[in-house]
Amino acid sequence: MKAAIIKAFGGPEVFAVADIAKPQIKAGHVLVNIKASSINTVDTMIREMGTELPFAPPLPAVLGMDFAGIVEEVGEGVTDYNVGDEVYGCAGGLGNLPGTLAEYIVADIDLIARKAKNLTMREAAAIPLVGITAYEGLIRAGISQGQNVLVHGGSGGVGHIALQLANHFGANVFATGGGDKQIALIEKLGATAINYKTETVTDYVQKHTDGAGFELIFDSVGGANMTKSFEAAALNGQIASTVSLLEIDLSVAHFKGLSLHVVFMLIPMLHNFKRAAHGKILQQLTEIAEAGGLTPVLDELTFSLEQASEAQARLSSGQGMGKVVVDIYPA
Repeated sequence: MKAAIIKAFGGPEVFAVADIAKPQIKAGHVLVNIKASSINTVDTMIREMGTELPFAPPLPAVLGMDFAGIVEEVGEGVTDYNVGDEVYGCAGGLGNLPGTLAEYIVADIDLIARKAKNLTMREAAAIPLVGITAYEGLIRAGISQGQNVLVHGGSGGVGHIALQLANHFGANVFATGGGDKQIALIEKLGATAINYKTETVTDYVQKHTDGAGFELIFDSVGGANMTKSFEAAALNGQIASTVSLLEIDLSVAHFKGLSLHVVFMLIPMLHNFKRAAHGKILQQLTEIAEAGGLTPVLDELTFSLEQASEAQARLSSGQGMGKVVVDIYPA
């Protein structure tokens, strides 16, 4: 099969399309003919940082975690999937799991689900990593109907999914963004937009919650922004963070009685730990999408497998809007 491989870690130019061995089916897995794969920030981090990350794959490597495609063969013990099923998932691209910038993947059935009938392959491929992350964070933080929920980074990959899911769960959803395009997208997706460049935390907390603060905050920005999440939270509020690699003073969190939920969705893949939870979340996301509650936003540019380097560069540039998707041509 053809795959975009890297033989060294570094800049986007390290990708090269090559013919490599087609993976062989094994028990508990399905062989999927991949039609589309999406690029995530962690993919670019692995390419750039290599062995500085404990989950980088050995070289030469096929990167890419998300995919959508068609089941071509089922392994021993697989009863829930048949040849011809359209599926999607996040099942490779780190550790000893070959990635999805390739024509085929042998995927653990615990890490996949049937794709939504009303989504294209490209749209389905854009969901898994960010969708699982957003869903896990909101559920762990105890989202409920009628809550005031704030999503930091509401136009980003994880954020734009989180605000749609928060709407689906019946929350009053607000989201921060920093430009006209970001604000327009947030409003289009059904949240009240907050321009963090022109409004202070004190201003928007007073404006939207009468000073009480948000009961749940999904922080997909993280880093120094965590202090803004603490400041914007209500007493006994819940904060879900996807970017918490920092040292920080927890005094405000202490005096407000806040709960912090750190989401690192790679754990099941890396450690083979409760992988079936990811499959179940993907099933839920399929149902939500088919009910009209979830539609990923795709970047306006399209990329082929031969353009994997350009696709990663597009994401890293910050110039895109929505998920960057790579179309995998038919085998």
